[in-house]
Amino acid sequence: MPNLPTNLPDWLAMLEARHAEIEINLGLDRVRAVKDRLELRFDCPVIMVAGTNGKGSTCSMLESILLRAGYKVGLYIKPHFLDFNERARLVGELASDAALVASFNAVEAVRGDIQLTYFEFTTLAIMQLLAGAGLDVVILEVGLGGRLDAVNVVDADVAIVTSIDIDHTDYLGSTREAIGFEKAGIFRAGKVAICSDPVPPAALIAHAEAIGADLWLLGRDFNYSGDKQQWNYGGRGQRRNSLAYPSLRGANQLLNASAALAALEALKLELPVGAQEVRTGLVTVELPGRFQVLPGRPSVILDVAHNPHAAAALGQNLGNMGFHPYTYAVFGAMRDKDIDGVIQAMGEHVDHWCLCGLPSARAADPAELAAKVRQAQAGQSDPEQRSAIIFPDPAQAFANAISRAAENDRIVVFGSFLTVAGVMAARKSSLH
Repeated sequence: MPNLPTNLPDWLAMLEARHAEIEINLGLDRVRAVKDRLELRFDCPVIMVAGTNGKGSTCSMLESILLRAGYKVGLYIKPHFLDFNERARLVGELASDAALVASFNAVEAVRGDIQLTYFEFTTLAIMQLLAGAGLDVVILEVGLGGRLDAVNVVDADVAIVTSIDIDHTDYLGSTREAIGFEKAGIFRAGKVAICSDPVPPAALIAHAEAIGADLWLLGRDFNYSGDKQQWNYGGRGQRRNSLAYPSLRGANQLLNASAALAALEALKLELPVGAQEVRTGLVTVELPGRFQVLPGRPSVILDVAHNPHAAAALGQNLGNMGFHPYTYAVFGAMRDKDIDGVIQAMGEHVDHWCLCGLPSARAADPAELAAKVRQAQAGQSDPEQRSAIIFPDPAQAFANAISRAAENDRIVVFGSFLTVAGVMAARKSSLH
């Protein structure tokens, strides 16, 4: 194969250039055709995780617990913050550039004249890498929806839907019922299908029943209880008591942890896990950008909340943090998001907004963000004590917030992954 890139950055640049020329055509036929040419199959249990919010947390908890139990775990998670390698983890370590390049070469060798988007190509490559790594279990995070997402060419042994809320309406529909049906597309006949949304859409339940999936619902088939010190999980035939709270902060993490434990209960014959491994796995799990509180003062919180449901959870978590005189927000978003809903959910928690542009054609204009914020601020108490300033990028917005915040204040960086990634990159470069 002449003229193929020999390193990962050049490969990614080539795929991005190709992607720009491809009209996105939802459907799995192209991906399935290349999968068949790759003879891609998994010889171990596969857990697939979809949902509007909570996917990454659930995947990371599963990985952490299973690693503690001594299993060789593969994880595909996305998007990445700083390095593409973050998307593929083998036994807890990031995939190497060389391994990813080899998998890219393998996909290219069989692709022929089939056009694949950046996401489709890289998904196939990472799944090919995981399939050949001699793993005990593979965890696959769904990118968008479920039914037509590229990972759905694989039949999962256990499929999890964490939460269903309004997001990606151009692709998934504008109601919870329509979105729930799309996410239920990862369910399979005769296989375990878990939903940890407390109010699952009827369409999700109906689809699971129509195809003959073994549906586990929160509140019916599994549940959790707890106090300030510890919590308990109860499933169909398994209880786990006196559990430590997950190290991932946030009000919704017990929903995610319960879904993870339900999946492990469903796979207890293939992947037995002891009580201590569960406790240790939950305490040690890490996931950047999900209510991640950085050390030092002022307090800095990173969170990829980019829809009203996630922003409401972020607001609740901020409310539980205790008193801070002022809160600064570094916020950038894609223009196709429900920006008004996000601002409304966060408005009472933020005094000063630092609104930024993002390196994407889909990004919302920071001036438009500022106009929406100021409109919301006009109806709040003490509007003269609040501000909304625009910046070209997250790094400059964060630098401004740092320069203005006192040590007892806090800064919350949220919105698009690109917002959080921009601040992460700026902090990393300032440490060198």
